[in-house]
This record gives sequence, structure tokens and C-alpha cells, in this order.
Amino acid sequence: MKGQRRLALGVLLGAGVLAIAAFPVRETWWGGWILAIAEAGIVGGLADWFAVTAIFRRPLGLPIPHTGLIPRNWELMAERVGQMVGGRVLTKEYVRDEIARVDVADLIARGAERVSRADIEKATRVIAQWASEQITPATTAELLGRIRRALIAEPVAPLLAAALGVARRQGWDQRMVDGALAVLAGAMERPEFRDAVGDVIDDLIERYRERLGIYPRILMGIAQVVGVLDRERLVSALHVGLREVAKDRDHPLRRQTVEVLADLERRLTTDAALAARVEAAKAELLASPALAALLDDAASALARALRTDLADPRSELATWLADRLDRARLTLTANAALRRDIDAWVKEQVSTLVERHHDRLAAFIENGVRALGPEGAVRLIEEHAGDDLQYIRVNGTVVGGLAGGAIYGVHLLLRVL
Repeated sequence: MKGQRRLALGVLLGAGVLAIAAFPVRETWWGGWILAIAEAGIVGGLADWFAVTAIFRRPLGLPIPHTGLIPRNWELMAERVGQMVGGRVLTKEYVRDEIARVDVADLIARGAERVSRADIEKATRVIAQWASEQITPATTAELLGRIRRALIAEPVAPLLAAALGVARRQGWDQRMVDGALAVLAGAMERPEFRDAVGDVIDDLIERYRERLGIYPRILMGIAQVVGVLDRERLVSALHVGLREVAKDRDHPLRRQTVEVLADLERRLTTDAALAARVEAAKAELLASPALAALLDDAASALARALRTDLADPRSELATWLADRLDRARLTLTANAALRRDIDAWVKEQVSTLVERHHDRLAAFIENGVRALGPEGAVRLIEEHAGDDLQYIRVNGTVVGGLAGGAIYGVHLLLRVL
């Protein structure tokens, strides 16, 4: 914009130089005519300089009324820009029409065709490795805290039933059992985890003892004294049992666990008494410090297992994710009806968002303009329209000179007549 400002100033100074040069010969007809052109050009150039400058700031810093229009009215300008764009330009009808023109199904098909299995595997491994690196003790604690608050607020029985149903239909129940056994067996190797399990066992034994009569309690006390009912022995037995079940894929306990999970899915949705007991157990477990320590250890073990698996070039998790994503890609490529359904769903959701939040569009644009501040608004307009405004000054000088010359020409013609 500096070049255009120099051009406008140069044209104005040129008119001044022309006026000075013509002043000594102003008595001749041609000298008077040139002087008239120069003087009218100076007046036109100065008038347009004043008008252009008054838009952005006070000319020469003088407190002239109705100058510095943008700095003085930038808040009103922000409000009107928001109303104009939100209410007249980006109307609901216009946005809906533009969304309807987008062929989401075609975009999905072309994107699915361009992506290869190798691209999916590479992206999956990178994203999975990044995600595993984000599982730090701090993020794990925050996540567990959020899950705990969510479980306290929502009934857990329907959620468990839905999760079990999805796992069974996808064939994940065996993987769930394998993963749980591997994680627990590995966690039992660590002393802090064993102490947490021991605390849970002590708590369960104490609660069971409180429900018994006097003679069974005496017998339990004797068993503890002689070492039959010993905390460390129970923890070790549990550890050995977990390792045996984890190694033997045909272990009866595995089959029973899968059957129990299938039956549990049904009962969680039909047995009100079971749902109530699940809620009571949920509240009791969430309040237990031993469970908190157990979950922390389990989350740490899971994070380590994920990192170890993803570090292997033949990672089972990365391969499994890539298989599912590639299957989805092939389905999208071959199934035109599915793409049309996705297209309709996406457009419906976007249209719903437009209907719901369109009134905020004007406020959003207004706040954006308002955030510029007076100086930012001036700078923005100067950057985008400053060149044209400087050409207004050039045009003012030239048009003023031509008008002055025409008027003086008419004056000469009248004198001749």
C-alpha cells in the first residue's frame, strides 16, 4: 500500500507543481486554462485525501467532527457485520443448499479407493504408538477419576449388558478373558499389587466373619492362628491359579467364564434384583481404597503391555486394528447404499447443527470482529482495501483537474461569444 500512497501523493504534488509553473502565464488563455486544471486537481486531491484519511484516523490529528470513523465506531461495525453475514449472507437456506450440493458419498468412495492397506497399517501403528505414549500415570489417574464419576452418576447394569453383548457378537469374549488373565497374572508379580489384593482378601474375610455365628468365628480364628487361613497363602494360591488358567486355553474355568458372561448379559437386563445388587456393589467398590490401588496397577500393566506389543513389528493390536479398518474401507468402496446412507446422515446432522446454532453465527462473527480492536480493524481494512482507497485519491486529483479544465473551457467559450 505504500507504493499506492506515494503514487497518490505524487499526483497531488504534480498538480501543485503544474499550478506553480502556470501561475506566471495565467493571463494568457492557455496559461489560465492550465492553472484552472491544476488548481481543481489540487482541490480534488486534497478533498479525497481528507475523505480517505477520515475513515481511519483524524486528518493531521485535528479533532474535526465525523473523522476517525472506524476507530470510533468499530463496535457498531462489528455488530452490523455480524448481523449482515449471519442474517443476510450465510442464511439457513443458503447453508443448507450448499451442504446439499456436497456429494459426501462420492468423497467417501474416492477417499477409500486412494487409501491402501499399507497406508492403513502405517497410520494405525503411528496413532497407536502415540496413544500408548500418552498413557502416563497422570493421564491414567485423570481417566480413572472421570470413569469413577461417570459410574457413580449412571446405572452400571445396562452399560455392562451392552458391553458384554458387543463383545460376544464380535468374538471378543475369549480375548477379554485372555487379556484379563494376562494382566492379572503379570500384576501379581509386583509386591504392591499383591499387597492390594491381600487388603481386598482381608476385607472380604472380615466382612464374611461378621455375618457368621460365634462358633464359626471361633473356627476361623483357629484356622488363622495355625496358618490354614493365611493372607499370603491365599494370595499365592490365587496367583498360581491365574497362571495355570492363563497358560491352558482349554481350562474348564475359561469355558465357564465365557458361559457366565453370556448368562450375565441376559440377567443384567431382566433380573431387577441382580441389577440392584450390581449397583450396591458398584457403590461399595468405588469407595474402596484397595480398588483404587488395584485399578492403578492394572492400568499401568495395561499400558506396559500395549507399549510392548506395539514395539513388536508383528504387533497383534496394530494388525487387528488394521484388519478392521481395511475391512471398513473395502465395504465403503463396494457398498453404494451404505455410502448413500452415510451421506444422508452427515447432511442431516449438519443441517440439524445449522438449525440449532445458526443464531450464534452472527454473535460469533461479531465477537471475531470485536476482538480485533480499533487498531486491528483499521489495519485489516487498510491491508485489504487500502490500495483502492489510495487510487480514489489519484482519481480525485485527475477528475478534479479535468472538471476544472472543462469549467474554465466553458468560461473561455462564453467570453469569446
